[in-house]
Amino acid sequence: MTNSSLTGDRTGVPRRAPGAAGDAPRPPLETQGGRRGMRPRTRSAIVTWAFILPAAVYLLVFFGYPIVSNLTMSFQDFTTATFFTGEAPWVGFDNYVAVVGSGLFAKLTANTAIFTIVSLTVTFLIGLGLALFFNRYFPLNKVLRALLLLPWLLPLIISSAVWRRMMEGETGILNVVLEGLGLSGVSWLTNPDIALYSIIIVNIWVGIPFVMVIIYGGLQEIPKDYYEAASLDGATGWRSFASITWPLLRPVVVVVLMLGFIYTIRVLDIILALTGGGPANATETYASRAYHLSFVNFEFGRGAALSNILIIVSLIVAAFQLRANKRASDLAG
Repeated sequence: MTNSSLTGDRTGVPRRAPGAAGDAPRPPLETQGGRRGMRPRTRSAIVTWAFILPAAVYLLVFFGYPIVSNLTMSFQDFTTATFFTGEAPWVGFDNYVAVVGSGLFAKLTANTAIFTIVSLTVTFLIGLGLALFFNRYFPLNKVLRALLLLPWLLPLIISSAVWRRMMEGETGILNVVLEGLGLSGVSWLTNPDIALYSIIIVNIWVGIPFVMVIIYGGLQEIPKDYYEAASLDGATGWRSFASITWPLLRPVVVVVLMLGFIYTIRVLDIILALTGGGPANATETYASRAYHLSFVNFEFGRGAALSNILIIVSLIVAAFQLRANKRASDLAG
């Protein structure tokens, strides 16, 4: 045998010479079919779930469980005695029938609709106007924007207490100003025809900063080149807003309206602090009535039923807004 790639040892058994063909280095164990190591895709999936799982558990425990419990409670005769006996007889849809069939439900629906629509509309228009105003540079721009955030930053209970003091009958600052102008004072919180709109004023005051901040952020994302190109074609002012600003701002507007609706329809603390739902249920809404049923009358089943109705209404309106935005986007595209 010639002395080539094969050499022999003392036992006569041929062996390969170092560096001979076919003597390629073996791959690491972790890359051999994944038998000993972990594939990159599997490792990435484990890392992803490691981040998702804590949030999922949190949502399940602190959001999923209360929603399921509230839904179950709405089909039971759940009273204060249930906390001691653990017995809550199943009553089916009796709680829903009792809530919807009560003589107060129509008034609750009207008050909730007026409060939500008027508050959301006025808040959005004022917030949009302020965002457009602050979208240009002028002295004290940042200072004024920071000051306008104060109503949003203050705790609602404090804001409501201040407004209640301002709206008092004879000593409130609002009536003092009106009387100083030669006008008669207004029963802001005690007149059934005015009380609801007084609460709407406070809610608008609180909500304007939120709308302004979100829309202002959307305006900052619109490239300035679009306006410069449009100005060359003579599109300025209202035409520029209708052709550039509004179409590009539509996704932000949908988010603002959806979040604003969900927040407004469930407002409770302002109502409780100013009127408590009175006078004569003039300011009672779905949210405040559900609170009174559950924590004043201790009719937890009926309170849960009314709160579930509130959730259903919120979901329907949110789905409608998202569908309308998708349809508008499809038509624009």
